[in-house]
Amino acid sequence: MRTKHTFRLPPDLALKLADYASRKRVPQAHIVEAALASFLSPDASERLEGALGRRLDRLVRQVERLERNVTISNEALALFVRFWLTTTPSLPDGAHQAAQAKGRERYEGFVDALGRRLAKGRTLAEEIAQDIEPSEGTESAPPQEPV
Repeated sequence: MRTKHTFRLPPDLALKLADYASRKRVPQAHIVEAALASFLSPDASERLEGALGRRLDRLVRQVERLERNVTISNEALALFVRFWLTTTPSLPDGAHQAAQAKGRERYEGFVDALGRRLAKGRTLAEEIAQDIEPSEGTESAPPQEPV
């Protein structure tokens, strides 16, 4: 048994309802009933909350992975800098200009090599993962060509 309800709609909303009902060839009452059921359904909000929760969980895992990778990168850089500073002797006073020129040249080579490597889309982390986890049936991954 259905209960009759009478209510007033703003003119623009009434036009939209009439237009939608005529396009779908269904009574306006069915559209209003479906809209009310959807609006008042607790399932819709629970589904939305669940979807948002899953998305947030995925984002948290991605951020934690990024944090781990940044920490590893920072530690690797700090270790390299410490090693380089402890093993590289100071330059004599007359060699600074030549060393700076050679340093700029080597840095440009480094940036070019980095650009080529990034253009390939392959990362050092992927190569390390392959070296650590060799494919099944082989003892070690084949050596990769240096950049």
